Amino acid sequence: MKQEKPSLKDKLGQASPKWNFPLWYIPFMILLLWMWQGAFSQIAVKTVPYSEFKEYLGRGEVTEAMIKEDEITGTIVSKIEPAKIENPPATRTEKPTAAKSQPVVNATPKTFFFRTISVQDPKLVEELQARHVKFQGVRPNLMFQFLLAWVLPIGIMILIWSFISRKIGSAGQSMLSIGKSKARMAMEKETGTNFNDVAGCEEAKFELQEVVDFLKNPDRYKSMGAKIPKGVLLVGPPGTGKTLLARAVAGEAKVPFFFLTGSDFVEMFVGVGAARVRDLFQTAKASAPCIVFIDELDAIGRQRGVHIGAVNDEREQTLNALLVEMDGFEANAGVILLAATNRPDVLDRALLRPGRFDRQVLVDAPDIDGREAILKVHTRGKPLDNEVNLRRIAQATPGFSGADLANTVNEAALLAARRKVKKIAQCDLEEAIEKVVAGPERKSRRLSDNQKQRVAYHEVGHALAAAYSEHADPVHKISIIPRGRAALGYTMQLPTEDQFLLTQSELMDKVRGMLGGRAAEQIVFNEVTTGAENDLERATAMVRQMVCIFGMSEKIGLTHVAQRSNMFLTGPESNLQRDCSEATAREIDEEVKKILDRAYAEAKEIMTIHRDQMETVTQELLKTESLDAQAFYRLIGRETPEEKRLPALQPAEAT
Repeated sequence: MKQEKPSLKDKLGQASPKWNFPLWYIPFMILLLWMWQGAFSQIAVKTVPYSEFKEYLGRGEVTEAMIKEDEITGTIVSKIEPAKIENPPATRTEKPTAAKSQPVVNATPKTFFFRTISVQDPKLVEELQARHVKFQGVRPNLMFQFLLAWVLPIGIMILIWSFISRKIGSAGQSMLSIGKSKARMAMEKETGTNFNDVAGCEEAKFELQEVVDFLKNPDRYKSMGAKIPKGVLLVGPPGTGKTLLARAVAGEAKVPFFFLTGSDFVEMFVGVGAARVRDLFQTAKASAPCIVFIDELDAIGRQRGVHIGAVNDEREQTLNALLVEMDGFEANAGVILLAATNRPDVLDRALLRPGRFDRQVLVDAPDIDGREAILKVHTRGKPLDNEVNLRRIAQATPGFSGADLANTVNEAALLAARRKVKKIAQCDLEEAIEKVVAGPERKSRRLSDNQKQRVAYHEVGHALAAAYSEHADPVHKISIIPRGRAALGYTMQLPTEDQFLLTQSELMDKVRGMLGGRAAEQIVFNEVTTGAENDLERATAMVRQMVCIFGMSEKIGLTHVAQRSNMFLTGPESNLQRDCSEATAREIDEEVKKILDRAYAEAKEIMTIHRDQMETVTQELLKTESLDAQAFYRLIGRETPEEKRLPALQPAEAT
């Protein structure tokens, strides 16, 4: 759609400043001016007693006089300033004499304005005429007195009343508007997002493109008797782009887009959330066709009747109102509800049935092709070196979400700027991956030679156990540089391809690799340290899943004796909720211990057989502090996984 260029009048209207001039500024300025005039007159006009005014008049120093009803003002030209000089008190032998005053003559006449309070003096006019004073009577200003006595006080009272009523009205209005929806509306231009900005979730985009096409061409679907879907639920782990997809749908459909979160409905007063739901759908119907996006739906859509404590009436009433509005007696024509959550297991079943949320779209972590596409989106507009291989970066980031990849690209840009180079290199991206996975380098944490040696043997033990396990992930890098909060060193293993299923042999090789560091310490020093705490925790969690969930134990069998709390918010080594008897739990503990002991014995056997290689790699690691995959496999005399696959790739490259 071609956009019209704004006219000159519109540009000037946008550029012109908006003045905010409340009306109460005018009386306030008048009051300040009146007070200033009063203060100025008090300073410029001298107030004298009436007796002193009579003295000035008797000496002929009053030149002008204005006789008002209650005061007399005018001008005095003073030539002689009376000053009484009292004699010292007389002694007892001397007779007291009257105090004498000597007039002091001014060198220059002093002219000033005077004011005095008028008193009943019938001879005042005769004295003024005798002294040839220019005088006149002043009629009182009735308008000024009226304004001063009536209008000004009433105006001040009106201003105070309007100020108080405005405050009370705003408070009352806020109380009355508490049931209004907090949804923010954004038109297509403000979303700034379309499907070209979303990568790594092609299946989800395909499902949502039909919704966009329905909004663009509703008649084609209505002619076939098809109904517009009422709700689409986006489900997936955090950071996979659920909110971005919703904004892209609004940008593609070019319809009004209302977005809010589930917490916007929650309030301390019962019934407010339900009122906001009704107001939201009423506003959306007025703007139909439109899209309403509710992020974090689980805040109001939790299953009813399963609360341990007191029932949250506010949340349940909000959910009931949402259920009625989505599929009640009235049809929501042209209103599509998009919602996102990473807790689908806690949502109410009535909310998930067809007719309310007709579609559930899974937005999962991207595969290697999706990660490469996401990297291309986030590196768009950034200066990349010609040698940057985004496919290799995508291969080195299994399990990364779109947010993780965006953070990785941003960290690489920061590292390149820190090095004061003009382009982002491959080394910047690889170092950014290490920073995201293991944390930033801890240069301030200095290890002694003995501790550094133990860390080196520990990390080499992990690498050797992985290298001599058939199904283990290849070693990508070994480092003894402290990173993050607790990592004194790390061994990075990266799979050659995305893994969606793991066999029992592959899981056992993973457990053996986790225990390889402790086995190396036991072989070399005949004593262990606390550095294997995280390894033992992860290995125990993985073996417990093998026994309780995957049925990979002959003693426990195929019984499913544990449950995961949430598949999206917890990792693969998360805690499990036990679902068995005490006797079975005791057997599970014995079986877990048995499998761990077997894996640990196999790891120690690998360390013993390849003790010479462990020493060689450790000494090289102590010199360089880090080894990449090529250097590690060269030291142990084996080919890297890339070199093993190279002959198979040559014919494909030749063709």
